Amino acid sequence: MIQLDAGNVLLKPSQRKQLLSWLRRSLRLGQRLGDFVLKISLHRVGKAYEVVANVHDRAGDFGCRARQSQMRYALRDLVRMLSQRLQLQRFQGALA
Repeated sequence: MIQLDAGNVLLKPSQRKQLLSWLRRSLRLGQRLGDFVLKISLHRVGKAYEVVANVHDRAGDFGCRARQSQMRYALRDLVRMLSQRLQLQRFQGALA
């Protein structure tokens, strides 16, 4: 499940759709782990965009944060971090 808090940033429908397509891999990995909840908050701080994600799943909880001058780059960095951390949790669970 995904919860998106746009904060003080106005997201167009096309941007939401693009974000969900970028998150598709992370969602699949999280659902394989089970009990998956992803909370994303997006804020504009000065001239930068800050994106914070909190993840809860059966393997544990973790958070990721990305800050960039453009919203697209911040979201892209966050999605990459999420997929890497979820993949790491999945492999650690397989080894245990």
